Amino acid sequence: MSKNASEQAVRLLARIERHEPQIQAFSSYDPARLRQDAQTVSDGVLSGLGVGVKDIIDTVHYPTMYGSPIYSGHHTVNDAACVAQLKAAGALCLGKTVTTEFAFFQAGPTVNPHDFSRTPGGSSSGSAAAVAAGMIDIGLASQTAASLTRPASYCGVVGFKPSYGRYAAAGIKGLAPSFDTLGTITIDVATAALADSILKGPLPASVSLKPTTPVRIGICQTPWWDQAEPSTRIALHNAATLLQKHVSVEEVDLSTFVTAADLHVTIMSYEACQALAWEYAERKSLLSPQITKLLDAGRDITYDVYRAALVDAEKLRAGIAEIFKQYDVLLAPAAPGEAPRLEDGTGSPIFSRLWTLLRIPTVTLPGFVGLNGLPVGLQLLGAFGADEALLNFAAWVETVFPFRPVPVICR
Repeated sequence: MSKNASEQAVRLLARIERHEPQIQAFSSYDPARLRQDAQTVSDGVLSGLGVGVKDIIDTVHYPTMYGSPIYSGHHTVNDAACVAQLKAAGALCLGKTVTTEFAFFQAGPTVNPHDFSRTPGGSSSGSAAAVAAGMIDIGLASQTAASLTRPASYCGVVGFKPSYGRYAAAGIKGLAPSFDTLGTITIDVATAALADSILKGPLPASVSLKPTTPVRIGICQTPWWDQAEPSTRIALHNAATLLQKHVSVEEVDLSTFVTAADLHVTIMSYEACQALAWEYAERKSLLSPQITKLLDAGRDITYDVYRAALVDAEKLRAGIAEIFKQYDVLLAPAAPGEAPRLEDGTGSPIFSRLWTLLRIPTVTLPGFVGLNGLPVGLQLLGAFGADEALLNFAAWVETVFPFRPVPVICR
């Protein structure tokens, strides 16, 4: 029995019982199961840390419902690979965190811990809100467009989307295989690196986080800068001003990547139509208008158009590789601005479509607030496969950014 795990279970349960009625970050959790697991949890580098599992990821002890009424009460017979890895390293599985329907746009009940009238973002909404409120230490999340980056920005926490394919996808409901990427949401970069040491290989690796000062940082407004709200514009400007006191900071022209957003939509729509073929054919009446519109659009895309989009995407990946020969990291917006109001949806993915298409790793960092006093994150980006280096750079940038916003629920 791990005394640390038992103590952590008590601590986390107290936070869940205090905050969950307002935040509604969990689709399911079981205090009795958590106490039982704490008695038998393995000793390891994650011993006692609490994990929330996004509800598109299979868990044997909790239902996996994909944010859809089609799968209400649905149980699988095993844990997803990522869940098994974390549990073997000593982590406690606290339950399933709310996701949007099939990790797309139809929102669940979760609210933003910084302002209950605001969205936590989508689709990793429950994981981001639960981390921000201190109910879990690690939130398993995923990204097909901006599903990890945007909630991390809105909730004022750290979001790590690794290079495409770095973590095992076994046991995770897919939406668009060209983009689907498992990642984590945590309170800081160190915890993200700790989880990465477990998830990146078949066996745990040593944690080697070393805060590193980059030599050159490229600032990317991206081709969609006109969609940035004042809060994001100010945050990016202030970040550049802070960073250039320590390192070389230069603006990067990404105008040649302007086709990326449309390419991403084309590929995602086509592949989503394939991934949800059964749901569309057999349970269409239970699908939301948002996901139905996506699937209808996918049915109108020809195979030739889809293949051409894949080819063009590869060309853009070659282009970004050339840019990373000049810069250690890039800094870009994580979202258009502060979290929108609940009635206005989960926010636009426009500032992450490019990076998801390019399959490169990204760390979303808190440190700024917008005009309404709500968190505004920025994302630090690295070359494909340079995940450890990116985490090291992010650990240093984390010390330069001003502060981590404290949710109203925790004050």
